[in-house]
Amino acid sequence: MKIHFESQRRDDSLDLSRQGDKLIINGQTFDFSVIPDGATLPASAVDCEFIAGDIERIDGVLHITLLLPHGPDASQAACFPQTIINPADGPVELPV
Repeated sequence: MKIHFESQRRDDSLDLSRQGDKLIINGQTFDFSVIPDGATLPASAVDCEFIAGDIERIDGVLHITLLLPHGPDASQAACFPQTIINPADGPVELPV
């Protein structure tokens, strides 16, 4: 799994965990295991305001883009977040 981010100045927060091909975003579970290789699930098909782009499986790897909210005094890491590649199951550490 590759999690890409679009940094955005917002006053809310993102809590993210992974369980295999499932992401738990602010307590809501999204199961992407049904996406076959080479397929794309449009972001509009997922009822989550933090999904910022289409979800794809390329060569067996899920590619997901999420909004990363940050406050007015955000770090460089939060303003220009790096892609997280193959995070372990459990809470995903986000830049702040």
